[in-house]
Amino acid sequence: MPNIGCTEVRKGMIVNYEGQLQYIMNVYHHTPGNLRAVIQIKMRNLKSGNSKEIRFGSGDKLDVVHIEQVDMEYLYQDGESYVFMNQDNFEQVSLHKTLLGEDSQWLKENTVCKVEFFEGSAIAVEVPFTVELKVVETEPSLKGATITNVYKAAKLETGATVQVPPFIEIGELIRVDTREAKYLERVNK
Repeated sequence: MPNIGCTEVRKGMIVNYEGQLQYIMNVYHHTPGNLRAVIQIKMRNLKSGNSKEIRFGSGDKLDVVHIEQVDMEYLYQDGESYVFMNQDNFEQVSLHKTLLGEDSQWLKENTVCKVEFFEGSAIAVEVPFTVELKVVETEPSLKGATITNVYKAAKLETGATVQVPPFIEIGELIRVDTREAKYLERVNK
């Protein structure tokens, strides 16, 4: 396992911290005035599912774990598990909801995700950065409402809620940034 500086750690990496595999959820670089830089890393323990935030100095190092990444297609939800299929050998894998966390709100049937494996066990699921989802519930648009930067809540077919411009109506297909839960554009199909 190679050591890398904390300034090189990125979201989505898997590191070995205190003998446990940790998934990097967020990395914040903070340099207060004339003091040393501080890197605050939010990580999730892959075994227990618990999250914690830890502060590191700019000179601290972490062990990066190399993992196997497989493209898998989301099929359906079965209770508290999500069933994915390997697109190469059609093998199905059932993954517990804690592995996906909040990203499960973007899953729609046939969505291709990257599932990360370490020593044969699934340890993380990465949903696509953008998804196309249908609006199933939102307020009606107002005629003549041309004020910029006004948004309204819209519930999507997967149950997720995002803020959309006032011209978006029920039944429309929109593209959403899954990393920030943000509306990107209307999709014309």
